[in-house]
Amino acid sequence: MLRKANEFIIRKAVAAKVAVSNNSGEGYIDTAVKILVAVVLGALLLAGLYALFGEVVMPTLEERIKEMFNYAG
Repeated sequence: MLRKANEFIIRKAVAAKVAVSNNSGEGYIDTAVKILVAVVLGALLLAGLYALFGEVVMPTLEERIKEMFNYAG
């Protein structure tokens, strides 16, 4: 019976040591790369929207507003 208890404790100690020394997982560099990619994609999206609104939407909107206030009749 003492031998079983001793083996049980040794198995649990080995399992705890393996769990503590496990180095797999997400590191700082992985997280930094993910954040950097998200920032770059966000900047590209904002630049695309800015270009779209500046060259396509705003001139059309400006023309319609001028026509609306230039009503002569």
